[in-house]
Amino acid sequence: MSDAPDIRFRSDMTVELVKHSAADTDVLWAARVSTAGEQSLDELEKDPQRSRGLINFLMRDRHGSPFEHNSMTFFISAPLFVFREFHRHRVGWSYNEESGRYRELEPVFYVPDTSRRLVQEGRPGKYRFVEGSEEQHRLAVETMEFSYRRSYEAYQEMLDAGIAREVARATLPVGLYSSMYATCNARSLMHFLGLRTQHELARVPSFPQREIEMVAERMEAHWAGLMPLTHEAFNANGRVAP
Repeated sequence: MSDAPDIRFRSDMTVELVKHSAADTDVLWAARVSTAGEQSLDELEKDPQRSRGLINFLMRDRHGSPFEHNSMTFFISAPLFVFREFHRHRVGWSYNEESGRYRELEPVFYVPDTSRRLVQEGRPGKYRFVEGSEEQHRLAVETMEFSYRRSYEAYQEMLDAGIAREVARATLPVGLYSSMYATCNARSLMHFLGLRTQHELARVPSFPQREIEMVAERMEAHWAGLMPLTHEAFNANGRVAP
């Protein structure tokens, strides 16, 4: 067997805003074309603060299309099980993910840190997560690391034997980190945030898996910096996408 690269374990998620065309003014000119026609272009030169009431009205009454005329592209590195949940969001999203068919996958794997609640109580729809013991955390980390090491060894053994990458990757677990570009608009992002974060201002409660919530929180922080008035209205109206 050839020398395998060092296996790495991590608990964090990477979210980088790599490209954007997104501002509160995008909501305003898109909305005002309904009544002002080409004069709506004047909004590009105006302070959006003067129209924060319009943004709030659009959010409150769920006039959603003005929130679609913008774009944000994120680079995300997270475990495969996060991406499997992520890709359920299809409307208003575009994805390109690294391919195990075309490159040898790096041995980077997820393990929970001590802040991760490990124990599930109750039944689906009514369950909650509570803190695990030190012993449970130790067992989770040691068991995961052992499994990851063996699965990656099997992956390398097959590659060394000349087996195609697209076949050999079948040995790898969903705790493997992958990377992707995800492009969305503010409306599709708000829908994502409404489902993938827990928040005290949310009108409708949500119970996301913590790891995808970590990604969502970082995406929200980037978006809030780009479109602060839209983000404010989102929170003020129960964090429900328009």
